[in-house]
Amino acid sequence: MNMQTLIILIIIGLVAGMLGGMVGVGGGIVIVPALIFFLGFSQKMAQGTSLGILLLPVGLLGVWQFYKEGYVDLRVVLIISAGFFAGSYLGSKLALSLSQETVKKAFAILLIVVALKMLFFDKPIVSKANMVRLEKGVPK
Repeated sequence: MNMQTLIILIIIGLVAGMLGGMVGVGGGIVIVPALIFFLGFSQKMAQGTSLGILLLPVGLLGVWQFYKEGYVDLRVVLIISAGFFAGSYLGSKLALSLSQETVKKAFAILLIVVALKMLFFDKPIVSKANMVRLEKGVPK
């Protein structure tokens, strides 16, 4: 591995980690496209590498910060993690059975759908302070 590749990988990790800490994204949204566009990975290689990153506790410090402030629901984490565990197996089996182009197009469509939903169809956000007020029956 040459120095340029090493620097690109470190930058991808930093950006994915920063975005993960800021807005809860990283693997699929940042790492997969970055590996494809900057390092020429195939779609499947980028997805597999992204999953390899997720298996390690690389987000532990970011999670700890949110947990200390009361923004991590451990029950939800465990349930989704169990689903992710099984889903990653099933999804990888499916992806590996499809052509490179089909997987790439499916990924692109998913990103577009998520972007459109976030831009035009999201519900209003209730802040933590407003949730506490609502639970206590105190109006804004």
